[in-house]
Amino acid sequence: MGGTRDVGWVASGLVLGGSPCYRIYRLTRGPWRGRGQPRPSRSAEDITDDSCHDILNEEQLEKLLYLLESTNNPVITERALVTLGNNAAFSTNQAIIRELSGIPIVGNKINSLNQSIKEKALNALSNLSVNVENQPKIRIYVRRVCEDVLADSLNSAMQLAGLRLLTNMMVTNEYQYLLGSYITGLFHLLSVGNGSTKVQVLKLLLNLSENPAMTGKLLSAQVDTSFLSLYDGQMANEILLRALTMFQNINNCLKVEGRLANRLPFAEGSLFFLLYGEKCAQRMKALVRHHDVDVKEKALAIKPTF
Repeated sequence: MGGTRDVGWVASGLVLGGSPCYRIYRLTRGPWRGRGQPRPSRSAEDITDDSCHDILNEEQLEKLLYLLESTNNPVITERALVTLGNNAAFSTNQAIIRELSGIPIVGNKINSLNQSIKEKALNALSNLSVNVENQPKIRIYVRRVCEDVLADSLNSAMQLAGLRLLTNMMVTNEYQYLLGSYITGLFHLLSVGNGSTKVQVLKLLLNLSENPAMTGKLLSAQVDTSFLSLYDGQMANEILLRALTMFQNINNCLKVEGRLANRLPFAEGSLFFLLYGEKCAQRMKALVRHHDVDVKEKALAIKPTF
């Protein structure tokens, strides 16, 4: 998609019903070239129409990617990313965008100083990452996204977008090692974030907790004692159940490896000391009497480890 082309572009946006659906126009002053083949000049051609439900075809996606690559206008860039992100929710387009070399075009936008553009780029990459074949091309952005997530304003839209992308990328074990040095930061974010941030961080940590190769890194992470508040009986169930499942997963991984938690060497202040300490044991005993059946079952499954 790279290269300088003698093409003029004009873009305008239309928001319908509060949804980010845009009509983008292309005006040409000469032949438009894509994938090495000349295309006839057209006047004021729609790249997308006014419906959120229509899926762009390959030719339209190619034009949209070129627009995204060539424009320096932040408004157009953001609208193009929204349109592309919406279309990347469809499996067919996830493959087409990859084949059009669109992933680096989107990925480059996470370097933008404009937080809204960065967020929209992360959302588009998140949708693209659902396709496993796209993940090798997205993996190069993982460490940068981790750094941005931990440095960004707490509970911001960009932070949540980054966490969603990381969660999708960590569904399989292949790239989880990339998060090794960021786990302590993620636990800090889990402690200080609001409900939405807590849920998204827990989704990410849950993926890691299923992998025995990550158990040691999780248990060795330095974690504030406020982490134990996740196991309070008054905690929202969507948070409490995920926190309990993470604990269960860690226990299961230890069993797979034939190790006992109380014999593992971890430093004081680590997740290990919190999970397998007396205060957490008391919380598990209390949760056995929780009114929610799912919470009670998970607490019962964990309690015998103490």
